[in-house]
Parts: sequence; structure tokens; C-alpha cells
Amino acid sequence: MESLPPKLEALIAAEADTDFGARTRMVSLAAGRAISAMGELDLIQYEEPEVDGSADLSMWEKVAPIIGSTISEVNTLCSQIDASFAPGELVVDPRAIAVDAAFQSAARELKAEVMNFGMRVRDPSVVGDRWNLITELQIFRFRFRDRIGKMVWEVATAFGECKRREVEPGYDEALASTLVVRAMTADLRRLMRVRIHKVSEAPAAEMLQQAQQMEKELNAFGRTAAWRALRAQDKKGILEFRANLRQVIAAGTPSKIDLLQLLEPFVEFVDGFGGISQREILVQHDQEVLAAVGVVLERAMNLSAYEERAVAFKEALDFGQTLYGRSPEFDVFLRNQRKGLPQPEVMPEQLEQFLVHIAGLSQY
Repeated sequence: MESLPPKLEALIAAEADTDFGARTRMVSLAAGRAISAMGELDLIQYEEPEVDGSADLSMWEKVAPIIGSTISEVNTLCSQIDASFAPGELVVDPRAIAVDAAFQSAARELKAEVMNFGMRVRDPSVVGDRWNLITELQIFRFRFRDRIGKMVWEVATAFGECKRREVEPGYDEALASTLVVRAMTADLRRLMRVRIHKVSEAPAAEMLQQAQQMEKELNAFGRTAAWRALRAQDKKGILEFRANLRQVIAAGTPSKIDLLQLLEPFVEFVDGFGGISQREILVQHDQEVLAAVGVVLERAMNLSAYEERAVAFKEALDFGQTLYGRSPEFDVFLRNQRKGLPQPEVMPEQLEQFLVHIAGLSQY
């Protein structure tokens, strides 16, 4: 990365001490490159049919380059911090003190994390299981990326008021990926709840058909954009369920009890995906969107012409789509709006419902 987010670039460019600004920019660029290298880890090439297999030498050889590059990227950033802001250097300007403190604190934490990471990926309990190995790799890359992003934000706030998303390199990409995971796992949860109801109500002769349909739904989910960004342990749970489902299908006509015993704990498992909304990046996003939607809806309520109300309703709806997956009730409301904007006679009611949903979602 050879450029910074515009807001961060502007804050640094406004610094009167050009040498101090240039050194800050060099470290920020190095941070941006490290963040870019810590993007979502593509696990597809490491996934194998046997989800419980051990991580043999070939598996280690596959991930070793990623482990090495992860450590290298962090070490390169720490070296740039040391070169531009030498530890122990005398600093007297309050702004420079704040920036230096942010860089030094981050460097210490990153170096400690590198050592911890190196130890963890050599632990027999990690190396001996492919999913543990991939999980550790994912966890540490996320920690590195998050700490580096926080460092850039802390530095930026020393130069002026800003939001983290305005100054952190790669923030929008990370947010977009997380929003996709939330939306698509919400649909998976909905599908599985529908499926368990259908299995419970269907006659025994339809159990094989129900199982085959479930397998198709899981296969379809595996082709979504969310699958690439899903965490390793979550993928493992889905793949284990699908493997067990295939065994039931291969064995012949499954009984209703067989399917329900298999499906019920899986529904509980996928319901856990609802916790994604508690991730910091989504909490901040949701708060901003809810505030924006509330303002637009209040404006719509004060308009008299249907055409003006419809424009405002559509604007609020466009904002609100990024909240899909936050609440099953609100998801139903959003899906219903895909049929078209409310007609004049029901617009007031729909506006009120929209406001009620937003008010409920604003309670954390």
C-alpha cells in the first residue's frame, strides 16, 4: 500500500513539523501494507473431506508459508517503527509524545504476540489437528490486524478528530466482509429452522427427500461469499454436520428420529452465529446506521406528500439493509419490503413499524 485513507493523509499533511509528519506517514504506510497482508485467510484449499483428520506434514507444509509471511509482515512493521521512532528518544511536543506512545505500545504488544504465535503453532495439540492449526492462524492474524488498525487510529486522533473507519487502512473491506457473513449466516439459520419444522411435520416417507434437500442447502451455502470469510471452527461444525448427513443419506431411508437427532444440535450451533453482531466493527457500524435511519424516518414522518415519503422510506431502507441478520423480526420486515415500496394507504403504518424496529435494535 503506497497511499493512505484520505482523512489520515489530510491529518498528517496538516502537521507543521514536516519531519515528524513524514516519519508518521512512513509508519502508517507500513501499517497499511501489514493490514493488507492480514486480509481474510482463504481456507478453501486447506479443506478436506475428512473434517476430523490430523494435520500431517503436508498440511503443515501448506500453511508454513502463511505462518512465515504473517510473522515477517509484523516484524517488518515493528522494524519501521523502531527506525522512525527509536525507543527512548527524547520527545517534548505533546502531540509527538502521544504518537510516539501509540507506536511504542503497539510495537511492544506486536512483538509479544509474535513470540506467542510462534510458540502456539509449534504446540503438538495445535500441529496435531488441522482445524486447531488453521484456527490459531486465523486468530493471530485477526489480532495482528486489529492491533495495527487500532494503532493507526490512536495516532490519527493525536492529529485531529476522526472516526476509526475514516483512517484505518482496509476498514471498509473488513466491514463489508463481516456484513456478508452476518447476512448469509442469518439466512442459513432461517433455513435450518424451517427445515427442522418441515422434518417434524413431514410424513416418514419424505425423510430421505428432506435430508437431500438439507444437503443441497448446505452445499449452496458453501458456495457463498460468506463461506470464504467464515472462521475455521464454524466451518468445521458445518462440515461435520454435512458429513454425518451424507452418511445418513447413504445408509438408506432415514427415520424422523435419526434426522431430528442430527438436526436439533446443528440448529443450536448455527443459532450461535447470531453473536457476530457483538463484534466491535459491527457494533460501531450498527450504531451509526441506526442513528442515520432514525433521522431519515423522522423526516419522513413529517412529510405529507406520498412521493416525498416514498423517497425517504427508500433511503432509510437502503441504510437498513446493512443491518440484515441483526434481528429475525427486522429481517422479516426487510424481506417484505423487497416486494416493493408500501402503497399510499399503508405507508404511515409501515413507517411506524420501521421506527419501532429501529428503536428495538438500538437497545444494546
